Amino acid sequence: MSEETPPPSEAGPAGGELIEFQDVSIQFRRQKVLRGLNLTIRRGETVCVIGESGCGKTVLLKLIIGLLHPTSGRILFDGQDVTRLAGRDLVKLRLRFGFLFQMAALFDSLSVYDNVAFGLREHNVCDEEKAAAIVAERLQDVGLPQGLEQKKPAELSGGQRKRVGLARALALDPEVMLYDEPTTGLDPIMTDVINELILQTQRGGDKTGVVVTHEMRTVSKVADRVVMFYPLARIGRGESQVIYDGPPDGLEDAADPRVRQFVRGEAGERLRELAAQNRATES
Repeated sequence: MSEETPPPSEAGPAGGELIEFQDVSIQFRRQKVLRGLNLTIRRGETVCVIGESGCGKTVLLKLIIGLLHPTSGRILFDGQDVTRLAGRDLVKLRLRFGFLFQMAALFDSLSVYDNVAFGLREHNVCDEEKAAAIVAERLQDVGLPQGLEQKKPAELSGGQRKRVGLARALALDPEVMLYDEPTTGLDPIMTDVINELILQTQRGGDKTGVVVTHEMRTVSKVADRVVMFYPLARIGRGESQVIYDGPPDGLEDAADPRVRQFVRGEAGERLRELAAQNRATES
């Protein structure tokens, strides 16, 4: 497979299609998560993906970098079919991405310095002197003070761990940043700090960004475009899971009431649906 796969192409023009989902479906055993998804993300834009828990948002991120494989359909990145990549070709692809995990996913046994330097060392990107300079620069970029380099993740606050995770994701200067619930568990002030860092990262380097979030403050601050998924189990056959795809300032007045309810945090019909599910389970 790797012999047939062309090498990654040079970066295309700003605004061109970079990531494409073509009729993508995925299921885990009997649970269908995505069905017939068609979605395009353009180069240089920051797309926030919102929706209720369990609707496939994090699955989307993992599909983009080949951590999960679709049951059917194709996923293109810069013209390459991600679903056909393996081995070194898949590693090369992933080097073009930075991934900020939901809980930062730092290595507990490593210091802050070693966490940020991990990718540089793992892929033999540079010598240790250059790595030290990159680590120092990235930690400064995310606003962490000097003196934290030798601390372990357990000694850091939640906000500090998130920023170390962001510094690590940026160490290899990726073209695309993927953020999985970047502000989960943070207080409002630290949430805004992380949002500002995301904004600086995306605007400063002309990077493409995909941000999975429940936080509407994050959406309003960083999004160029918003895509809302709806749980597959609660839509009709043939109905798209994407119930909104547009600018953030159009969410409040969206034609679909499910979008408006989500944005405003209104339960709507969900209380009755949950009660019906409970009755069905008990019976």
